[in-house]
Amino acid sequence: MSIFTSTSMSTSNPFRLDGRLALITGSSAGIGFALARALGQAGATLVLNGRDAAKLEQAAGVLRGEGLQVHTRTFDVTQAEAVESAVQDIESTLGAIEILVNNAGMQRRMPLHEFSTEQWHELMRTNVDSVFFTGRAVARRMIERRRGRIINVCSVQSELGRPNIAPYTASKGAVKMLTKGMAIDWGPHGINVNGLGPGYFRTELNEKLVADEQFSAWLIGRTPSRRWGNVEDLGGAAVFLASDASSFVNGHILYVDGGVTATL
Repeated sequence: MSIFTSTSMSTSNPFRLDGRLALITGSSAGIGFALARALGQAGATLVLNGRDAAKLEQAAGVLRGEGLQVHTRTFDVTQAEAVESAVQDIESTLGAIEILVNNAGMQRRMPLHEFSTEQWHELMRTNVDSVFFTGRAVARRMIERRRGRIINVCSVQSELGRPNIAPYTASKGAVKMLTKGMAIDWGPHGINVNGLGPGYFRTELNEKLVADEQFSAWLIGRTPSRRWGNVEDLGGAAVFLASDASSFVNGHILYVDGGVTATL
C-alpha cells in the first residue's frame, strides 16, 4: 500500500467520538462542564462527576436539553476507595470508560508562608491525588482492553509561576509530570495520556481576577491573542486529544492559552 493512501481517514471522521463513554471529573460547572459538552457534541456518551448531586443533575439537565447522552455519578475523587467503587459501577452498568478527563481541581490564593498544613494537603489531594486515583482505576481496565484516552487538565501554571499561588503551581507542575509518567507506563498498553493546559479563562474560579481591572489589563496586554479565554475555546483541543486524530500523540501537554506561555 502506498504511504499516501489512507483507508481509515477517508471513510470516517477521526475527530468523532460516537459510541465512546467519557468520564469527566469535576464537571458540574466551569471548564469541566465545557469539556463535557464538547465531547458530547462530538458523539460521546457522558458521565459527569462531582460531589454535589444537585449541581450535577442541573448540569446534566442542560446537556440533555441539548440532545446529549448524559449520566451522573456523585463521588469524591480524592478518596481512593470511592473512586475504585465508582469506576467499577460505571463499567458494570454503563460500559467501558474509553475516555477519562481528570479535571477536578481547586485554587487558593495567599502568600505561601500563610498556607496551613491542612490547606496544603487539601489542595494536593484535590489537584494531584485525584488524578492518580482516577487515572489508576480507569487505566487498569483500559490496559485489559489495550485502548483508551486519558486527558489530565494541567495549567499554564504547569510552566509559569505567579505571586500567591505557589502550592497551586506545584500541584499543576506535578500533574504535568504525572501525565508524562502515565504515558510512559501505559502507552505500551495502547493508552494515550496527554495534558490540556488552559491559560486564563473566564470561570467561577477566576471571578475575582476577571473583575480586577488592573489585572485584566495586564493579562490582556501580555497575551498575544489579547483577551481572556472562553471555556468554549478548550473544546476542540479536548476532542482532538480524546479522538483517533491524536493516535500518535502521547505524553504531550497541549496549552490553550492565547500564547501566554510563548512570551515574557
